Amino acid sequence: MHEDVIACADLVRRGDPERFRAVMASPVPAREKLFPVYAFNLEVSRAPWVTEEPMIAEMRLQWWRDALEEIRSGGPVRRHEVASPLSETVDAEGAELLDQLVAARRWDVYREPFEDLAHFREYLGKTSSNLLLAAARALAEVPEDTVREAGYALGLANWLRAVPALEKAGRIPLVEGTHAAIRSLAEEGLDHLASARSARGSIPKPARPALLVMWQVGPVLKAARDEPGRVGDGLLDPAPFRSRLELMARAATGMW
Repeated sequence: MHEDVIACADLVRRGDPERFRAVMASPVPAREKLFPVYAFNLEVSRAPWVTEEPMIAEMRLQWWRDALEEIRSGGPVRRHEVASPLSETVDAEGAELLDQLVAARRWDVYREPFEDLAHFREYLGKTSSNLLLAAARALAEVPEDTVREAGYALGLANWLRAVPALEKAGRIPLVEGTHAAIRSLAEEGLDHLASARSARGSIPKPARPALLVMWQVGPVLKAARDEPGRVGDGLLDPAPFRSRLELMARAATGMW
């Protein structure tokens, strides 16, 4: 792989180990496309958290929006270990998806709660669904609705796992944190997952490695549905050994 892609892979390995394992379970040509997309996501998701100054965080996010505009316009793209390989990975539509992701991440800069469930769902759609769609499109043309549903389920599972850390950081991660509300959210995520899986045959084979990141979504959402108290206690993560076996099985069968 090109040295920039190797740098992206190292960023993901250190900052997003679960996505790193999923990408490493993919064929090498897919890794060269997926690592820049996920390294970009890591850089953007970190931006609001590395400073207490909202203006500095906003400037960091704007830097990425400017880089994406360069990609979208087809002109020269600034030299950067992530932006450069990203420009060779996503097209103008992919850059637009990622720009919407960056804009949605402005919520992370501040401490206001979500306005309502519609706002929460929109956030997950613009962040997780857009990311998964951009990653899959980097590999092949894909049915947007199916990938978006998968991305929403993935985003919700990861969000519920992050609730304790977000609360510790002074954020209000859920519109309503009661057990009934959490159970309802988990059931909603499982519905999206089931709908996406019912159409997974429509995902072309070259794009399927992008969906390997889904390997823990089902167990996490089922745990949240069955025992909502595990969300606040930070106990949604599957057992490591079981998780590794699940990824191996998904990679071998392609049945994400």
